Amino acid sequence: MSASGDSQQGLPLGLEHLYLDFDGFFASAEQTFNPGLRGKPVGVVPLDVPGTGCIALSREAKALGVPSGASIADARAARPDIVLVVARPDAYVRLHHRILAVIDDVLPIGKVRSIDEMMCPVPPERQDDPARLAHAIKRALAREFGPALTCSIGVAQTELLAKIAAERDKPDGFTVLPPGRALATIADIELTKVPGISKGISARLEKAGIADFSALYAMDRKHMRALWGSIEGERFWNALHGYPYERPATTKRMFGHSRMLPPDWRTPEMIAQCARQLLMSAARRLRRSDLAATRITMSARGGGYRNGVQYRTDNRRWSRELAIAPARDDLTLQRELRRLLAIFGEEVRFKPRSISVTLHGLVDADAPQGDLFAGLEETGTGGGTPGRRRGEKLSAVLDSLRERHGAAAASLGPVVSVPGGYLGGKIAFGRIPELSDFTECATEDGDTHFATV
Repeated sequence: MSASGDSQQGLPLGLEHLYLDFDGFFASAEQTFNPGLRGKPVGVVPLDVPGTGCIALSREAKALGVPSGASIADARAARPDIVLVVARPDAYVRLHHRILAVIDDVLPIGKVRSIDEMMCPVPPERQDDPARLAHAIKRALAREFGPALTCSIGVAQTELLAKIAAERDKPDGFTVLPPGRALATIADIELTKVPGISKGISARLEKAGIADFSALYAMDRKHMRALWGSIEGERFWNALHGYPYERPATTKRMFGHSRMLPPDWRTPEMIAQCARQLLMSAARRLRRSDLAATRITMSARGGGYRNGVQYRTDNRRWSRELAIAPARDDLTLQRELRRLLAIFGEEVRFKPRSISVTLHGLVDADAPQGDLFAGLEETGTGGGTPGRRRGEKLSAVLDSLRERHGAAAASLGPVVSVPGGYLGGKIAFGRIPELSDFTECATEDGDTHFATV
């Protein structure tokens, strides 16, 4: 089959993909670290402040009716005895790597999709008894981590089908989709629950009269490609019907961080402090990837509110982008951020509830780049090529000191403790922070931080 997916799709696959999806990972991680939480309803919140919500719930909390994403008030209304703890991303990342090692001893891991989801290719000689293989993984995890850390496993012909299977029987479930049996087994799945069906694609399907999974499955390959508007539609058809497909490798397009701001951080001075810390963390990641940025963007959201009975999402937006000469050093990037902050001060007339800083327009740091502005700005502060070179040397020295002596060893400018901590260590789907991303000293596994609000 060609990389484009246009040619013949070949023979259907066997049970070649095993997908693991851990149950309420952050909450079950805290139960693993703190045995006193096992068997109790647990919710994990990102910040120890009023108005925040649960980003993870233990299986006990879900079974007792606590809704996913519930605010603190709603979680406590559903279960007054729920235990709320504050997220500790560094501990979860360390646990993630320990989990990978345990699974890899049973079945080599092919792809890590997120901190709590991964796919293992199943060799032909082990495809005859997928239940035995799945239970071997579950036993190995239980021996190493105890009963709180559970996962649901799906086995199928393609990664897409295996992921759907893993979500069929949660928590701690196991589902096989035998070849040719996908439609009979998962015909009741809602289209919005099918991985790869975005809101935009869902709207196109609805307009085309595709209202359920059976109708989706009955579409032919060409029709699906036309509806998707690209080769991705044909790849999706192959994945859905158990045929091999190839997807080109993705490339990194940006480095950025965002942060929700508690009320006392919504002043211009504190916003500037937070934006600078977000920028510095993104810049360190940029340098580790040997890339430089040619654009920098700052954004803000606000205007919404939350209370015990009403909720309105942030309905005011502001964003500005600057084109810059390729840069990755702290001096240059901080100078550009100051320009954005000045524009922010002139244009924004609302108090942001969140801000973000993004470095994008990425280029190879080693590629020769002409600087049209060289000599037009003061070279001692990062402007122009000589200043930028000095800035890069300074940034490299600071990075080295941090790597050797810890995250707090060196910084260009004062280090401000941003609400919620873990600057640069946010865990998002598809991105697992490196331990060097964290700006704080590592927490001990057992140092569960109970919410006080």
